[in-house]
Amino acid sequence: MTGRPSTGSTDNHRTTPRTTPVTESAPLRPGAGFDTDVLVVGAGPTGMLLAGDLAAAGVSVTLLERRPHERSNITRAFGVHARTLELLDARGLADELVRHGTPITGLRLFRRLSLDLSRLPSRFPFLLITPQYEVEKLLERRALAAGVDFRYGTKLTGLELSDSSVTARATDATGTRTLRARYVVGTDGVRSAVRDAIGLPFPGVSVIRSIVLADVKLTEEPADLLAVNGVGDAFAFIAPFGDGWYRVMGWNRGRQVADDEPVGLDEVRDIARRALGTDFGMHDARWISRFHSDERQAPSYRKGRVFLAGDAAHVHSPAGGQGMNTGLQDAANLSWKLASVVLGRAPDPEVLLDSYESERHPVGAAVLRSSGAIVRLAMARTPFRRAARSLAAAFLSAVRPASAKAMGMISGIGISYGAPRGSHRLTGRRAPDLRLAEGRLYELLREGEFVLVGPPGSEPDVPPAPGRVIRAHWTTDRRTALLVRPDGYIAWASGAGTPR
Repeated sequence: MTGRPSTGSTDNHRTTPRTTPVTESAPLRPGAGFDTDVLVVGAGPTGMLLAGDLAAAGVSVTLLERRPHERSNITRAFGVHARTLELLDARGLADELVRHGTPITGLRLFRRLSLDLSRLPSRFPFLLITPQYEVEKLLERRALAAGVDFRYGTKLTGLELSDSSVTARATDATGTRTLRARYVVGTDGVRSAVRDAIGLPFPGVSVIRSIVLADVKLTEEPADLLAVNGVGDAFAFIAPFGDGWYRVMGWNRGRQVADDEPVGLDEVRDIARRALGTDFGMHDARWISRFHSDERQAPSYRKGRVFLAGDAAHVHSPAGGQGMNTGLQDAANLSWKLASVVLGRAPDPEVLLDSYESERHPVGAAVLRSSGAIVRLAMARTPFRRAARSLAAAFLSAVRPASAKAMGMISGIGISYGAPRGSHRLTGRRAPDLRLAEGRLYELLREGEFVLVGPPGSEPDVPPAPGRVIRAHWTTDRRTALLVRPDGYIAWASGAGTPR
């Protein structure tokens, strides 16, 4: 949904946020004739945030994961950007995650480009370095508390779509069974069984081969907390987890081998020396891996009652650390829309569900472009291309509007959605964490409902929203009225002024 929320009742208003229990709840009961309301396939960060949101709204959710329930400490994702932290804040999870991570406010790329993240207009003006498994632990705990039915060690083997349901075949250690659901969401990664089952292609190319990843300890601490550089034949990246371990990512043009080719610490050290001039005394690697990076995007994120999100819908280079973040933002966009439809709150369900793709597909394409541009700059080989990279880096460092736009894209803060012609200029934009008479906006959003912000003592007339609306008020005499969606975007606005 872009500019206006779908029609529905706004008669029920609540102003007291509910708290999420920390103990595991029994799975919610699905509607008659269904084994579950929504079947989510893939228990990574995207799937667990989506499932937790749906269950918290009162929707019955079953979450399938082909892997056994063994949370690995080996993950590619390492950073959580500002916009994702805001979405986690709207679920009461951000502060705990920040306490266990390492915030980085300055990025220096290619020794010429400096980005000051402390200027981001957010409660979280930084990049949080934390391993993916820490994010997963929080999301799993929340999903269990909300009543999600987790089924680990269960593989999806087929889907049958009809106008009113989706029937899934799933196999575990006891055999194969069927599950009938209202909707299915594939969050099962690059090799998505859901995407394959509904026949959607995944066009794209392999942009870079033989990237090495390692978690190591260092004898010398880098001068920049985040060390990134690229030379003609190599690039490297080093970031601290904050517990003595560092994540290293690197690439050597002269060693392009298959993903299953063994990789040792000596190769990682060699790449770091080529790109950064030193290996910082790397030692005690706890994990080393080799992989290739693709740029791919499904042409559609929806087929009937089946949706794709996260890496099942789009995959790109690791440059910019946007992969996990984009998937989590997909989930936040889809979850409230799907819950509204399942719970019968959306008078025009198809329009609301179609808006997931119309809003998120362009974002996925933009992330492919931006991450691809970064990695191609890092791979610049000829003197001309390296000179062009230096000029681009100098320009972004010197011109504040340009650097602000770049930071907005990478952090997610600058992402907005299109609005219908004639809408208020704030419609479709991200809502900042407003200080209101009733508390912070993102604390109020923990209800999972729309929030109507208006002048003190007023009750502005607004388009109906699909669900309950929490009424809140400015602490000043500002006359602007805003209707903020559960995912923190402005659905409707009236009056003058810009919220800050």
